[in-house]
Amino acid sequence: MTVPDDVLARWDVATSAVTAPFVALDLDALEANADDLVRRAGARPVRVASKSVRCRAVLEQVLDRPGFAGVLAYAVAEAAWLVRSGLGDVVVAYPSADVVALREVVGDERLRREVTVMVDSVEHVAWLREVLGDARRGLGVAVDVDASLRVGRLHLGVRRSPTRTPAEALTIVRAAQASGLEVRGLMFYDAQVAGLPDSGPHLRLLKRRSLAELTERRAAVVAAVRSETDLGFVNAGGTGSLHRFGDDVVVTELAAGSGLYGPTLFDGYDDFVPRPAMAFAVPVVRRPAPGVVTAFGGGYVASGEPGWSRVPTPARRGWSLLRAEAAGEVQTPVRGRGVDGLRLGDRVWMRGAKAGELLERFDSVHLVRGADLVGTVPTYRGEGRCFG
Repeated sequence: MTVPDDVLARWDVATSAVTAPFVALDLDALEANADDLVRRAGARPVRVASKSVRCRAVLEQVLDRPGFAGVLAYAVAEAAWLVRSGLGDVVVAYPSADVVALREVVGDERLRREVTVMVDSVEHVAWLREVLGDARRGLGVAVDVDASLRVGRLHLGVRRSPTRTPAEALTIVRAAQASGLEVRGLMFYDAQVAGLPDSGPHLRLLKRRSLAELTERRAAVVAAVRSETDLGFVNAGGTGSLHRFGDDVVVTELAAGSGLYGPTLFDGYDDFVPRPAMAFAVPVVRRPAPGVVTAFGGGYVASGEPGWSRVPTPARRGWSLLRAEAAGEVQTPVRGRGVDGLRLGDRVWMRGAKAGELLERFDSVHLVRGADLVGTVPTYRGEGRCFG
């Protein structure tokens, strides 16, 4: 998806006094995306995935909106920092081996109350007992249950939790309780549905089959665990799938983050179209040939399976990268209609493939509304925070 010329023109006017490279966030688009996430979630609250935001001011702004509740963090140290900064109800979506951060959580009454850490095996439970000792008692944990699809020996989805069945989940819950841990919830993240665009009949079929299997299996897992203990939450979904689970009676909350910024990986879904809210600008510094300009920087390639889907994309219609160079660490050639009219120092607007990762390259985010620059806020990096 390209960005309309009039929107790019407004961004240029709003940020005219800002030196490129920089990243901008269109607040009107952000708010429209937030409203759409809440609409697609139905009556379920949306827990904000901080990995896809990585800006504390934006997290706070989104959490102030109706329909959002709680944070889905990606690191224990990050969760502790967010709680000490005033946020609450933070679930860490990934298991952690950060002993220092875990000890910080169990050693502070408020952190212990507000932070929930993730486990997906009896091995995790035993490790927490080993490294935390008696201080582990009362630590809140959630169990991550594998939401991928398996057809025979074929595994379709990401490699996350080894736990799939009601019996396996119940074994972990019992081990956690016997160890003095407080089991607060379950998590089911369907990466093969939430994180893949609808790019062909085979993927649409995969999603339908996966959703049917997961809905049935999740209900069985939740029923088994609820027979053993009360659950504070059952988390499911992501930006690309939360609308699929709003009427699932066993799901109590949904998760989303990337849909707030609308990166290019979400351009190809059938059921929703987020507005491009975040983009970065890089300045023209060379004119190597007719029809080509070279911008400074720009090589902010996203994680995941290597390929062009992970490379940033020029935001203007008709502009493209050179296949032989793509986006480079210190220079990015761009070709397209009208580039010969650019002067040195003019901006090339680019969209990142993924959401929060882009902000690991910038200290601040410039907030734009219409044609006005209404504020500048620090990213995690700008606050001196890096959580891996």
